[in-house]
Amino acid sequence: MLASNLLYGNSRGISLMVTPRNWFAEAVSTFALVFFGPLSVILSAAVFGDGLSIEAIIMISLGHGAAIALMVYAFGHISGAHINPAVTIPMMITKKIGIADGIGYIVFQIIGAVIATGTLVALFPEIGKEVFWGAHGGPSDLLNGSMMSGMIVEIILTFFLVTVIFMTAVHKKAPKSVYGATIGGMVFLLHLVGVPLTGASMNPARSFSPTLFSGDAGLWEVQWLYWVGPIIGGIIAGLIMNYIYVQKAEKEA
Repeated sequence: MLASNLLYGNSRGISLMVTPRNWFAEAVSTFALVFFGPLSVILSAAVFGDGLSIEAIIMISLGHGAAIALMVYAFGHISGAHINPAVTIPMMITKKIGIADGIGYIVFQIIGAVIATGTLVALFPEIGKEVFWGAHGGPSDLLNGSMMSGMIVEIILTFFLVTVIFMTAVHKKAPKSVYGATIGGMVFLLHLVGVPLTGASMNPARSFSPTLFSGDAGLWEVQWLYWVGPIIGGIIAGLIMNYIYVQKAEKEA
């Protein structure tokens, strides 16, 4: 099926293809991430307090990593389960997905994210407000509040996320049976180290929707960080991995 080729890297014959059912799959899978991921933030604040304790960081990391892993297994064969504009954009640039389809993916990722946060706002209007329903608030004191340092962190985190995606889900010689666990495991690792630094966005849709509902001007001031950093990191990883590894495997196939 051509739909499944969006994940596995066959760009031949799909550049003009538009698949609205795949867009819906992106909306559902992004809803899952932006519901269960921030829900882990809300619940960790309720159980462990507002501070970033070891228990809270582990809970948040598990919430995001498990959501990604399960959605990749559920929808990877349908849409590729990008769940992230910073993944879709490199896929568009490397011609693993058409431009029109890529734009549809991003729009529906944002729609799914906004609906997910809206659901959290309805369910947890008080306790959720305390953590702005999982919004990312910029670089932490560990980075001295430096936006440049925060952007570098987001670039590095997203670089390794997209590297794992290209080398497991896109590369034709990678074992497909483990790619969901591998990608989810990387998301878990990146949250373990990234949550105390920038909140570990790596995903503009994930950061945008809680900020949209937050009503906090300060969160909007740092919102650009969670778009620019992940997109740059994703593009760098996608171009390098595609040029050095993926294209070679496609030619040999």
